[in-house]
Amino acid sequence: MTAAPLRLRRDPQALVANWRSLARLSGRAACGAAIKADGYGLGAAWVATTLAAAGCRDFFVATWAEAAALAPLKLPGLSVLHGVRGEDMATALTGIATPVLNTAAQAARWKAAGGGTCDVMLDTGMNRLGLGAGDLTAGALDGLNIDTLMSHLASADDDSPKNSDQRGRFVAMAEGVTAQRLSLANSAGIALGADYAFDLTRPGLALYGGVPRPELADTIRQVAFPQAQVLQRRHVSAGETVGYNATWTAPADTDVAILNIGYADGYWRGFSGRGQALHEREALPVLGRVSMDLTAVDVTGRQVAEGDWLDIDYDLPRASAASGMSQYELLTGLGDRFERLP
Repeated sequence: MTAAPLRLRRDPQALVANWRSLARLSGRAACGAAIKADGYGLGAAWVATTLAAAGCRDFFVATWAEAAALAPLKLPGLSVLHGVRGEDMATALTGIATPVLNTAAQAARWKAAGGGTCDVMLDTGMNRLGLGAGDLTAGALDGLNIDTLMSHLASADDDSPKNSDQRGRFVAMAEGVTAQRLSLANSAGIALGADYAFDLTRPGLALYGGVPRPELADTIRQVAFPQAQVLQRRHVSAGETVGYNATWTAPADTDVAILNIGYADGYWRGFSGRGQALHEREALPVLGRVSMDLTAVDVTGRQVAEGDWLDIDYDLPRASAASGMSQYELLTGLGDRFERLP
């Protein structure tokens, strides 16, 4: 088997440390884990087995295809956030996961099939997914065995009055519903404090090294460390250019390393002239345009040769500021060409 020229080193100790920190901040509430989008790009099976071994008991994916891929792991609790379409019923009724019902039609479908325990999403003002107050008044949830009644905060990463407004709506709507647990807070919601924790929190981004609110900056550790191999070291004379559209001109004689990484791997064009690789913790600036498969960095004065591996600076808050991409996009965009380690 040919070795890949790209590696994504994953730190399981950092992942577990992040979950435990978020669990402490969740107080008496249980702390789950959103592992949708293939564990935010890090590998859902790897994330789930690592966190389950650490004590996590509640996991969330987006679709039934994601749930089916994880079924062999027999996770202690797995919920499918997008509910249950007609096309999903055969899989959902096998019991591999619990649907999070989002509409009155889904609730009726689940009841008609005798589907058993479910979770339910309420819309408290995000206007994305979830049942509204009118659905509750019309009896859409009557007769359901609801484990977790949840909603989702739209602006938890901001100091917005919408946060307390949504919390108030959630409490009011939940008063008319019988459920075992209530859940509202995502990663940023956990940082809003105990009033948002209820019985279960559902972090995603912060598990993987993202920092959605400044209160978490000293708590969350980096988990994902991309590395790229040097394909060529070359000398660029003063006045010559590098890359597409000649956006960078050498101000002096410069040694350049061409790395086997580009926007097809999730190293976006926003890093052009703004990102950096690392060699012995020293920054190597990106030169010119990031292309589909290749990126150039300045290695003048550094002992870097063809075949060497360089770390890509992927501290998520810093990389987000450099590229203009959200921390979520930086994680979930990491491509299939990476060999994921361990």
